[in-house]
Amino acid sequence: MIQPTPDDSRNALQTLFDWIAQSEHWVDEDSLNLYAGTNRQSPAVQRAMASTLNARPSLGPPGDKYETGLAFSDLIEEWVEHQLCTLLGARRVEYRVLSGSLANLYAYMATTKPGDTIYALPEALAGHATHHTQGAAGLYGLRVQPIPYHPGTHCIEWTTWEDEIRHIRPTLIILGTSLPLIPVDIGRARALADMVGARVMYDAAHVAGLVAAGLFQQPLAEGADLMTMSTYKTFGGPAGGLVATGDEELAQRLDRIAYPGLTANFDMARVAGLGVAALELATFGQSYAQQCLKNAQRLADELLRLGVPVWAPNGGPPTRSHLVAIDAARFGGGTHAARLAEASNVLFSGIPLPMAVIAGDYNGIRLGVHEMTRLGMGESDMAVVATFVKRALTQPDRAEATRAEVREFRQDFHTVQFGFAE
Repeated sequence: MIQPTPDDSRNALQTLFDWIAQSEHWVDEDSLNLYAGTNRQSPAVQRAMASTLNARPSLGPPGDKYETGLAFSDLIEEWVEHQLCTLLGARRVEYRVLSGSLANLYAYMATTKPGDTIYALPEALAGHATHHTQGAAGLYGLRVQPIPYHPGTHCIEWTTWEDEIRHIRPTLIILGTSLPLIPVDIGRARALADMVGARVMYDAAHVAGLVAAGLFQQPLAEGADLMTMSTYKTFGGPAGGLVATGDEELAQRLDRIAYPGLTANFDMARVAGLGVAALELATFGQSYAQQCLKNAQRLADELLRLGVPVWAPNGGPPTRSHLVAIDAARFGGGTHAARLAEASNVLFSGIPLPMAVIAGDYNGIRLGVHEMTRLGMGESDMAVVATFVKRALTQPDRAEATRAEVREFRQDFHTVQFGFAE
């Protein structure tokens, strides 16, 4: 093995740091980031995450650690869980989870056993991969039944589903999708679950910040046994996941799954950053979430005015969340469109919609306004955003000009709002 010289190592390190800086400049400063699975953190969240806590192992619950020297870490953990429980209306929160996908696996392990049958929303309704056989549910050995729905809408076929449930008798029902444009009737699903003794889980990965603000819907209060989520996206914290519940028995199972099970040691700095994000949502979350909803509604209206085919579930309003969906058929598919739009510094993703399938690609486009809202954009700015989205979709040959205009537009939107300074 040839060892690098100190100069070689310094050059390699400088290259790495250059890539980091270029990524931050491109994505954070020069682009319209409408990708739903991301957000900007406040300086206070970043300060917590940059602490030396991130290199200190922490085995066991507060007050009963394997290591010594963790008395202040215990205080941090207890404070963070209190903040999260208060914010989410939960009795207990498992906050040590490293991702939203793992949060779903924790929930499966707490409520089911391999070989059980569960229900989940199908891919056509943007049911997440971790709810299905190709993801955590299948890897854990669960049999997945798609919740029946009416083609062309977001409507669950409740009567059909009730007949199926009586026969199939699932152990778990999963609600929540990667495109939560409208609330789902959790109470009605709870009633179906009670007929067969099943549990109900709500995946709030994309709407966690709205839930925390008391908007969109309140899954635990409406009948869910567990709520999983990502801790970034609309939540605005560090990358990771959590599971919230009002059921003490489930909480104890989750605790055992986390320690000594799947988490064991964890990143205490991430937990501290999560606590900061929770405090920010408790303080500023309602204003932030309300502006997200206003911005999404305005963006949908402006896109429609420009002739962009916004997709509306159930024939109603295009959105009641922070997301907007577009029919991608005329743009060659959602992922294809996203890759072309990237050259214009307009960032988004493809998503499945319950309509005609596009071979080899998603048939929808998903836009999220939460990051741009956090950087100070309001409803009037959505008219400009809509113009850039249309140009990125319909004029890829003008990407260089669009990119320059996006950069100029972004000059007024660099400071994170709805959060604490360092």
